[in-house]
Amino acid sequence: MAESIPFPVDVQKRVEILRQQIRHHQYRYYVLDEPEINDTAFDSLFQELQSLEAHYPALHDPNSPTVRVGGVVADRFEKVRHPVPVLSLANASGEEELRAWRERLLRLLPEQEQARLGYVVEPKFDGLTVVLHYEDGRFVLGTTRGDGETGENITPNLSTLPQLPLQIPVDPHSNLVQPTSLIVRGEAYVERSAFEAFNQAQAQQGERTYANPRNFAAGSLRLLNSGISAMRPLKLWTYEVLHAINSSETAITGHIRSPEGSHWQQQQLLRAYGFPVCDEARRFPDSEWEELIQFITNWHELRAHLPYELDGMVVKVDLLAQQERLGFTGKDPRWAVAFKSGGVEAATKLLDIVVKVGRTGVVTPNAVLEPVIISGVTVQAATLHNADYIEELDIRLGDRVLVTRAGDVIPKVIRPLPELRDGREQPWQMPRACLSCGEMLERPLGEAATYCVNNACPDQLVRKVEYFVSRGAMDIVGFGEKQAELFVEEGYIHTLADIYRLPWAQIVEIDGYGDKRIANLRQAVEESKSRGAMRLFIALGIRHVGAGIAELVMAHFANLYELMDADVDILSAIDGVGPTIAEAIVAYFTLDPNRALVQTFEDLGVDLVTPDSLLAGTTNPSPAAWFAGKTFVITGTLPTLSRNEAKAYIEARGGKVTGSVSSKTDFLLAGEKAGSKLVKAQKLGVPVLAEDELLHSSTVGH
Repeated sequence: MAESIPFPVDVQKRVEILRQQIRHHQYRYYVLDEPEINDTAFDSLFQELQSLEAHYPALHDPNSPTVRVGGVVADRFEKVRHPVPVLSLANASGEEELRAWRERLLRLLPEQEQARLGYVVEPKFDGLTVVLHYEDGRFVLGTTRGDGETGENITPNLSTLPQLPLQIPVDPHSNLVQPTSLIVRGEAYVERSAFEAFNQAQAQQGERTYANPRNFAAGSLRLLNSGISAMRPLKLWTYEVLHAINSSETAITGHIRSPEGSHWQQQQLLRAYGFPVCDEARRFPDSEWEELIQFITNWHELRAHLPYELDGMVVKVDLLAQQERLGFTGKDPRWAVAFKSGGVEAATKLLDIVVKVGRTGVVTPNAVLEPVIISGVTVQAATLHNADYIEELDIRLGDRVLVTRAGDVIPKVIRPLPELRDGREQPWQMPRACLSCGEMLERPLGEAATYCVNNACPDQLVRKVEYFVSRGAMDIVGFGEKQAELFVEEGYIHTLADIYRLPWAQIVEIDGYGDKRIANLRQAVEESKSRGAMRLFIALGIRHVGAGIAELVMAHFANLYELMDADVDILSAIDGVGPTIAEAIVAYFTLDPNRALVQTFEDLGVDLVTPDSLLAGTTNPSPAAWFAGKTFVITGTLPTLSRNEAKAYIEARGGKVTGSVSSKTDFLLAGEKAGSKLVKAQKLGVPVLAEDELLHSSTVGH
């Protein structure tokens, strides 16, 4: 190892002065946006400091402003346990839930405390939560939030953020007391314009791009080379003091709280220390609750004019002593709530309307859109529901349309913007014939949906086969969408019964279908024959019939033949079924081809019998007792059940279905594209069920 070069005292003093000056000017430039010197003068100071530090290695300081250029390479991210929990927040999805939150606070606080109640409303930044540790005013550790108990050590990467003070107070001549220990919570983020410019440059070079600003912030701070992190356009907001002790060992905040201390004062303290604190926060006494409501419910307007993404707003009880009194419920503080309502809207061009045929023959129009970014996600397709929806809104091909993501997940066309039309827009009409099979489309009187009634329609048949073999139906392992498309296209499947008479000798000749794969697939097809009448009833794909309805119905019939002969009155009398479902079942079995299909299934060895354990009046234990008193939330697209069917299935067994996930939720029923409710359930530790687990719920609780 080379010997350290001795340094004169005047050099050490000069280095200290340079560091103080550079910290001061970085704070003025990056945090206050009020520079006092030009870039050339700043660069001169910075280069002088770099030169002195390079010449005199003994003067190295990990908190020098020069560390912001990065360069440290880490082998891994060390796990760090937070000294105090870094908590998540419960959500209020609308004004009603926000008012209910306040009512709970008033019930929990003594009357004399209610008069002192006040709130701080601040933006909920859509970035990466970080936890910053300072000892004797020096930045010593930076971590991710992780699971709230343990995070990852990303100190070298965080040190590159120009807004992050490496020494506090930033102004050494201030009269502020330097805390012995300070832990601050903040959010690393990127402005939209910088994010888009970065992605564009990456795409031009054939490099990785990011889906949204939040993923960009998280990915940039978890790079193993902090030199690369330093080149990313990341910024920082801080908004909460998690813990602080001053030089006399007295707790400023944290577990021991000053009776008069407040969250609002914390933010002023952070700002005075030199931390970046957002100016958009507001304080409201409880007497101005209606003004708070008006301010927070207009948060989309705030998001529209800010250069960075928001994920909602946060409302916190201001007084720290009241926060302490209110405490926590599960992992959520009672004294804070995250408010989200509605979705971001964006205007784009409607390029085309295409129709898709579903498994039940429903023909659904879908919008093809000029790509547009909404909440960091590129949207280029959206549902248009049905022909009436398009006609009532007067949506035309070539229109500029307003698009949102319902629940910040599902793209939806809200309305056209007729004021932007130039005369070239054209009305759209539902095709008269199916584009897949040529059959004339039908629209039953009184219904909004249009149908292709040809059971042999290729598009419809593929969807039917895909549904028939799915986990919630006949559960044929290894048989999915690709196999359904391939076997229909090759002409191996013309009706659902053909699944049980596939020409294996021909399939083995297809590339990728070797002997072992064929053997496994044949075995799975054979095993599915013993699933029983209820699963076959589901798999037929009758309108309105999912797993919940199928179980209710088949509990009253010994086999499918008995069901086929039942009339509307008999079926309607079954609790939970009703006339609409009954009519759909009867209409299906009235058709001779469908009755013949059931007979063919039996001829091929498929079980049509209802097991004794399912028949009404059985003495076997019922899973209904397990549902009683349980609260469920449903999210995503389920394999066989519609939302209403899943809700009916749960409620018929004594369960309750609510719209939002909270600490009181017992189970989340999740399908594909589950979205934010799944994320929140995972954060809260709420058990997540798939559809098949729900349907076999008698074993879930054991």
